[in-house]
Amino acid sequence: MFKVDIPDGAGYIISELNKNGYEAYIVGGCVRDALLGRKPSDWDITTSATPKDIKRIFKRTVDTGIEHGTVTVLTYEYAPITSYEVTTYRIDGEYSDHRRPDNVSFTTSLDEDLKRRDFTINAMAYNDEQGLVDLYGGCTDLKNGIIRCVGDAGERFDEDALRILRAVRFAAQLSFDIAEETKEAMKRQSLFLKDISAERIQTELTKLITSEHPEKLLTAYELGITSVILPEFNAMMETEQNNPYHIYNVGMHTIEVMKNIPQTPVLRYTALLHDVGKPNKKQLGEDGIDHFYGHQEESRQMARQILRRLKLDNNTIDKTCLLIKYHDFGISEDVSEKSIRRFVSKLGAENFEDFMYIRYADMAGQSDYRLAERRQVIAKIRDTFQTIMSEKQCIRLADLKLNGSDLIGMGMAPGKEIGEILKYLFECVLDNPYLNEKDTLIKLVNEYRKKTI
Repeated sequence: MFKVDIPDGAGYIISELNKNGYEAYIVGGCVRDALLGRKPSDWDITTSATPKDIKRIFKRTVDTGIEHGTVTVLTYEYAPITSYEVTTYRIDGEYSDHRRPDNVSFTTSLDEDLKRRDFTINAMAYNDEQGLVDLYGGCTDLKNGIIRCVGDAGERFDEDALRILRAVRFAAQLSFDIAEETKEAMKRQSLFLKDISAERIQTELTKLITSEHPEKLLTAYELGITSVILPEFNAMMETEQNNPYHIYNVGMHTIEVMKNIPQTPVLRYTALLHDVGKPNKKQLGEDGIDHFYGHQEESRQMARQILRRLKLDNNTIDKTCLLIKYHDFGISEDVSEKSIRRFVSKLGAENFEDFMYIRYADMAGQSDYRLAERRQVIAKIRDTFQTIMSEKQCIRLADLKLNGSDLIGMGMAPGKEIGEILKYLFECVLDNPYLNEKDTLIKLVNEYRKKTI
């Protein structure tokens, strides 16, 4: 018999509800994950008790979403203190905005509660006494690797259009396929995603692209989802690259890059958007080859607009845009030690590892044309960076062995001149690291002042 190792706190809540004459089960994702042999991250509880009953039975509660029947119960009886969302069985009213029910009513029927849930694999309940409650074939769909709506797919997506994107996200995270009737409804109703907030879209999109299968974004494209939430990707899918370095269109190249880079939000969004500006910059050269001059800066600017539209946090936006701006370093630039040192100064040493990830992933999505040569360039950049760091060369203004206080000590007044001199010294040291000695820098200051006075 299938048995779930329910945490003590959740088990206590279920037991107390049972003692008071109410049904209670763990439900949804935690049951699904337990069946898959995964450790659930959240333990949601559903019950026939009303919010008022729940608050009466437990001493410490928080009205998390009481209008929808959800109360958070804090379990002080077990250390460490934990909290669980406990939701009353409910029946949802009409959905006029494809986002949330206009009203809900409570019920004592578990069946009624489960039938309103999104997918069969998320519509199962469990407790130790009754075991697994699977009324809609969720267990079978789990075994067969299928994402299928509970009941009528069109109705489920009318209720909450975000479920359309969630279906693709679950397919990506679980490596599942989507049932044909569910896909057909997704395609018909994908336009309703326009009614969903950017924050909710972003949460699902981030989970999708940071999954083991970011290529499932192609499913979102095929079903019309990206035309609503990320139309720029559609433009990428429609942009061919007649160029010896490429074997894919821009969109398919992007998918390959995402598949070959670590699963952090910054790196996956960098991979997703590093060439987003190419459709705007495509031009056919006299050599009969497609060129995309200036696409790096175009992509950076577009990426910032897209990520802001999706309500990403500023740190993720800034780091992603920085990596996009410099993702092609070494393709056409001189890669002397001097240029690499200047590049690291602009990029920031703390971002170099991520830069290397995007460079290698970018190559993984390209052709084999001059591949050995490109690998040699990247190896030189990597080795030079290691030398810069091991020798503690100056790559930041703060690394200069002469600072503003020293200049004031030399009789200079605080102000614009000090900033200009420090900038001049930094430029000198970037070109010639051996100049970063205090006595040498003082000589450079004196020479500079003689020229400018």
